[in-house]
Amino acid sequence: MNTKKIQKFSLGKIIIALLILNILNSCSEAYNLQTDTYQEALVVEATITNEFIRQEIKISKTSQFEDEGIEKESGAIVIIEDDLGNTFPFEEKDDIYISKNPFKAESNREYTLKIETNEGKVFKSSSQKLTTENKILDIIPKLVTTKDNERGIQITVNNYDSTNSSKYYRYEYEETYKIVAPVWRQQKLVVTGQQEVALIPNSLETRICYKTQKSNDIILASTTNLQEDKVNLDIRFISDNDYIISHRYSIIVKQYVLSLESYSFRRTLKDLSTSSSIFSPKQPGFLNGNIKCISNTNEKVIGFFEVSSFSSKRIFFNHEDLFPNEPKPPYFTNCDEQEYKFCFGYSVPVCEGPLLISKIKGNTIAYSSNLSNSFYSVVPIECGDCTSFSSNLIPSFWID
Repeated sequence: MNTKKIQKFSLGKIIIALLILNILNSCSEAYNLQTDTYQEALVVEATITNEFIRQEIKISKTSQFEDEGIEKESGAIVIIEDDLGNTFPFEEKDDIYISKNPFKAESNREYTLKIETNEGKVFKSSSQKLTTENKILDIIPKLVTTKDNERGIQITVNNYDSTNSSKYYRYEYEETYKIVAPVWRQQKLVVTGQQEVALIPNSLETRICYKTQKSNDIILASTTNLQEDKVNLDIRFISDNDYIISHRYSIIVKQYVLSLESYSFRRTLKDLSTSSSIFSPKQPGFLNGNIKCISNTNEKVIGFFEVSSFSSKRIFFNHEDLFPNEPKPPYFTNCDEQEYKFCFGYSVPVCEGPLLISKIKGNTIAYSSNLSNSFYSVVPIECGDCTSFSSNLIPSFWID
């Protein structure tokens, strides 16, 4: 790819943009967080793990406050090298850089990231070792009532390192839930002519769907103040009125064991991103990362290259598992029926044939019921066709 692609992004402003979008693997030499001046800087997101996969690295540039996009750094040469001289080249694909071949970080090896941009600027990280390998023990969903009297499900991740050497952790999660369209019907209303509609068999594939959402926060844990290296972290709370747990729900929690340097950097990012104001006195003013430009020491780079031990665990549960004999949460949108008089011209009440046809063509309504061919009752499309906002493809990991 020889052209640079711009992605629309309203908060792409130097380090603040990175905070909001969770561009977490970031920072370099001391970088001034002033907002009244602009200096272009390379932004690097680079974490490799002990998973045998095609590792991924993201490279972009900072943007000014008046800009709405973030510019991807295309055409770079990206290589990871270990202390034995083994090299792992990356190739550009869909705005990210992916290792040409699967590989995993090995214990007792040191890894260095090298980047040469298409402008000839050369960047290099300090060498990093794989952190302590430590697997998630358990993920537990339990019914709780919060101190604010909100009832729901608290999902907790548990972990334990008997060697007491992990200490610093970062977590992400992806949740997937089953959706059942509450007003799905066996028939579908379609337009067949300029002033004609008809009912045809509806597809069963529009009734059940699945949706996946990723965490968007910086979730960290440290056990340095504990007698044991034991994690018991509340990672996700779901209200009992949230429709995502109406049927079947799954969550995969991903754990990264961090170095002290990486944890400290991310801790600072989290403090900044949760600050009430970007001009808060809480700002540190400078962030230190581990990537520098070796071809020009004046070049700015925001990036933190890390080699992290990775572990993940997935659980499933149904609504009735935690709420036996209780009604399901309400659907996420109002599904009240709206009736249309299907005629053309003027009458009392007013004919609504043109409006109904317009809504059918716009795919904004779903059929519910009808009285002969004179009155049709419909609901918002999301209530009768879940594919209007989610996917009907069953995820490869899904277990019913």
